[in-house]
Amino acid sequence: MTFSVLDYIVFFGFIAAVLLIGTLKSRGEKGGEDFFLAGRGLKWWLIGFSLIAANISTEQFVGMSGNAASHIGLAIASYEWMAAIVLVIVAFFLLPFFLRAGIYTMPEFLEHRYNQGARFVMALATLAIYCLLLGAVTYSGALTIKSLGGNMGMDISLFKGSVAIGLIAMFYVASGGLKACAWADLLQGSALILGGAIILFFAMDKMGNADELTKVVDATSGKVVEETFSADKSALERFWSLNKERMNMFLPASDMTLPWTALIIGLWIPNFYYWGLNQYITQRTLGSASLAEGQKGIVFAAAMKVVVPFVIVVPGIMAFNLFAGNMQVEAIDGNTPVFAQYYKTNSDTEAIVVDKSPTKEEIKSWPKEDQVMLAVFENEEAINETYVDHAYVYPITKQEYQGIEANENVKFICHDSSVKSAFPTLSRELKKYNASVGDKAEKKFFLAYKYDTALAQLLGGVLPQNTGLTGFVLAALLGAVVSSLAALLNAASTIFSMDIFKKYLNPEISQDGILKLGRVSVFVFSAIAIFLAPQLGNPKFSSIFTVIQEGQGILSPGVLAVFAFGLISKKAPRYAGLVGLVLNAVVYIGLMLWVPELNFLNRMAICLGLCLVALTIMRIATPLKEPVQIKKNTTIELDVHTGARLAGVAVIVVVLLLYFLFSPIGLIR
Repeated sequence: MTFSVLDYIVFFGFIAAVLLIGTLKSRGEKGGEDFFLAGRGLKWWLIGFSLIAANISTEQFVGMSGNAASHIGLAIASYEWMAAIVLVIVAFFLLPFFLRAGIYTMPEFLEHRYNQGARFVMALATLAIYCLLLGAVTYSGALTIKSLGGNMGMDISLFKGSVAIGLIAMFYVASGGLKACAWADLLQGSALILGGAIILFFAMDKMGNADELTKVVDATSGKVVEETFSADKSALERFWSLNKERMNMFLPASDMTLPWTALIIGLWIPNFYYWGLNQYITQRTLGSASLAEGQKGIVFAAAMKVVVPFVIVVPGIMAFNLFAGNMQVEAIDGNTPVFAQYYKTNSDTEAIVVDKSPTKEEIKSWPKEDQVMLAVFENEEAINETYVDHAYVYPITKQEYQGIEANENVKFICHDSSVKSAFPTLSRELKKYNASVGDKAEKKFFLAYKYDTALAQLLGGVLPQNTGLTGFVLAALLGAVVSSLAALLNAASTIFSMDIFKKYLNPEISQDGILKLGRVSVFVFSAIAIFLAPQLGNPKFSSIFTVIQEGQGILSPGVLAVFAFGLISKKAPRYAGLVGLVLNAVVYIGLMLWVPELNFLNRMAICLGLCLVALTIMRIATPLKEPVQIKKNTTIELDVHTGARLAGVAVIVVVLLLYFLFSPIGLIR
């Protein structure tokens, strides 16, 4: 891939326009409400685009397209289509309570309903989770920069990419707060959807002209084969022939990532938490000019969520069809030390061989299937001079190889079912080898394919060069990474400033002091993001999307339980909120340690159920004498918007129809 002068102009022009508009539209903040909630003056169209831009960038364009490239396929769209339904529910059942209370943050609402302890625990737990999210969002953007830089012959480390993204976002938020984010998101949201549509168009065009494409034969076993097509087959016919198995929204109950059982309860939990109770997202709705504006904005976002899978998930599926070999090569860096240790530990292995200083011709002629060559070179210079990309040749320096020691107390694990097709001999060996190692053995992870590079493969492999399109799509993507990071920085600084500092450390702080504190907090959280991002390049994190979702489980079921129960049962005792949050964290972490094979979405369902049972017992045993009333603490209008309600019903009907079409009783028969 080449980056032309036109691409540079489009790229930097778009980023400059986003930053300029965001900054100009947010001048004159005078206190915390202006900085954190845009003066409670956001209109519906700003809210809708801001919700989408804050959400789709890293998790979706990188993580979700990566999951789509694997055996999971279209099923990962459940995060989007369920979100559309959840958004409609949030608009009409949760938002009225939050706007009526006039709150700044979600933890603050828990103090209105329960007590200060619940607010404090949720605030601390949210900040801890946000630190993970800050690193994950920054990592996703840095990974894309690194992959694209490699395609252009530039060696850009994850750390350098993280610094660039972190510094831009830091300036972005510190200068303008939520209003800057919202106005910038107006450009970002529309550009993201347009950019995804452009990628979809050109990926489909490339698929229609390819001679050989990769197919996942069975979503359960992960079996992969190469398939050749005649010229008369259209791109759509090829796509369906290759991916019919992966267009099923209902994966087997045994699937470790997204079993169909998770659609019953488990997946609803992170969705309700994320869209209704998560400061990172709800901050936009808390800044609504009125309840009607907030409801219209949320339903508008829900309608866009219906479209998102077609411009993110479907291209991700095609990325594997087109670039499976490249994804296997991208996994080499993380796999090399793991394979080297396995070779030294298991002397009987037939899956891996060592060749010291092989020639370029020997590398090129190495079979492109199954057996891995560890190519040991004297130094990095020798690797650069001799090595050519090969999915089964893993380069390593002599010094690095000698520094790796055998360890008979290690299990070697790959969570990707396609490992059986990529490394059949190794897969058979490891099944026997790992069974001989104790259950408490250290785990080393490796990948069959680096699925998270799906987006980078599409950008580098399908877009026409020297047209400015690459610059536009890359600007939209990386701008959205900055947008998502900015939203997180704004949310984290709001919670720290309002729920921790002002509440407990300095209740008398002035509005000007709050404004300065918010900006200083942004600097600190930006530094955390830059530090954590490179750590997530570890091979054990096979999908950053899954890492994010699993981490939030420590908080989300408990938060959902205490919010929902507290709103429904107004006589639930005030101490119940704190108990529910702590109970969820203890049970969730316990299940992670004691039942690690349990899918995290099913884990969330168990935690939610236990929390609700515990809350019910507390309600029966020690009910309040008088029901809790959420007092009105705002001057904005709180009238429900009828048109938004009808549009919300239409969104739900469309989503249910899509689930029917892409099911075993629909098109997947």
